[in-house]
Amino acid sequence: MMKPADVLRMARERGARMVDLKFTDVPGTWQHFSVPAKTLSEDSFSEGIGFDGSSIRGFQAINESDMILLPDPATAIMDPFTAEPTLSLVCDIAQPGSLETYSRDPRYVARKAEAYLKSTGVADTAYFGPEAEFFVFDEVRYKSTQNVQMAIVDSNEAHWNSGRRGHNGTANLGHRMRPKEGYFPVAPNDTLQDLRTAMVLAMEEVGIDVEAQHHEVAAGGQCEIDMRFDTLARMADKVLLYKYIVKNVAWRHGKSATFMPKPIFGDNGSGMHVHMSLWRGEKPLFADEEGYAGLSETARMFIGGLLTHAPAVLALAASTTNSYRRLVPGYEAPVNLVYSKRNRSAAVRIPMYSENPKAKRVEFRPPDPTCNPYLTFSALLMAGLDGIKNGIIPEEHGYGPLDRNIYEMDACEKREIRSVPGSLDEALDALEADNDFLTVGDVFTCDLIEKYVELKREQAAEVRLRPSPLEFAMYYDA
Repeated sequence: MMKPADVLRMARERGARMVDLKFTDVPGTWQHFSVPAKTLSEDSFSEGIGFDGSSIRGFQAINESDMILLPDPATAIMDPFTAEPTLSLVCDIAQPGSLETYSRDPRYVARKAEAYLKSTGVADTAYFGPEAEFFVFDEVRYKSTQNVQMAIVDSNEAHWNSGRRGHNGTANLGHRMRPKEGYFPVAPNDTLQDLRTAMVLAMEEVGIDVEAQHHEVAAGGQCEIDMRFDTLARMADKVLLYKYIVKNVAWRHGKSATFMPKPIFGDNGSGMHVHMSLWRGEKPLFADEEGYAGLSETARMFIGGLLTHAPAVLALAASTTNSYRRLVPGYEAPVNLVYSKRNRSAAVRIPMYSENPKAKRVEFRPPDPTCNPYLTFSALLMAGLDGIKNGIIPEEHGYGPLDRNIYEMDACEKREIRSVPGSLDEALDALEADNDFLTVGDVFTCDLIEKYVELKREQAAEVRLRPSPLEFAMYYDA
């Protein structure tokens, strides 16, 4: 584990000219500013560096704007995208004077969730393995004004370009993907292999362990790079670094990467399936070879908590209005509040690739990568722990297991299956009605939940107020 002195030595040895200080706002986006490397000292890690918190989404009012960043030496890397050698540090947020940790700092929430887990005695470690999908486009244009509502994305490998004429001296050579046929085709259909490899190499350079990279189902440039699992807070750090690398490698190659869940109509959207397991010391707690899908009773109660609180959790885990364009039946979307082995339309899936107890885990599929990973992972852990605390057995509450093809069930059978919320507003309603499980142990504070809901209500209202192009197609001549 790096200490302040180690960071200063690293900066000298790598010739750092600047130090970039990164932190996370409430919705989950990295913010940053930089200082000359010569100003960084060991005192910087204990006394902090000031910034204006009133300009950050979800933070302070203007009359109490002064805030402090405390760099975390364990996060030190050299930024792979700056022209001059730049040391990058992820920071915690504190109040000036007292240096009391800030209640709305998402990273602080993640650390409190880990501490609460240990205090329960159930386990001492929670591992998280998110699968964040994204699209790579060759062009993106959008505009929202009083008289214009439009968005256009383009991918050279997409089926809609099969009839395009050549341009700039190049011919149209075909080899394009049909909708929902983007999963694992080789080149020349898959045009993004080398780009994904560049992303993987950049990730490995800064300490992210990668397990695989591949094209995803959607034909218009959808991709996935899988990171190896890690502990809650460290994995949330890595998700933001992952997104930073994906976007900037794409930018360097003249392309645009987005983690927006549903940028294309009629094809699969991008999710962030989250794999989770609890451990006590070296012992995995989710495995029992006699149980359904090799699951222990602890794992089943954890699932019971996840599914019971899923509507509230999704306000954090599927955190945009666009998230609910993805969470609809028919696109491998996990809209059904049941659990199952191998069934990808279930909200909770039990991967069956290995019988090794150490590989036994549960996969919560509704989240997407627009979420704040610190808040999402913390909420998932708290929901699961509530299930264990209250002995919520999923079979006793109508949550499965369900191994049939849900899309082939008749209407009466489907009515027995509960679904995820249909909109961000519905999810926010659920969070306001069901958040006691989050505030246990002061992991989430009421002021953070209230501010988060306020921010997201504002976003939902902005979308609701604007006419869409489809409305013109449907209603202009009514």
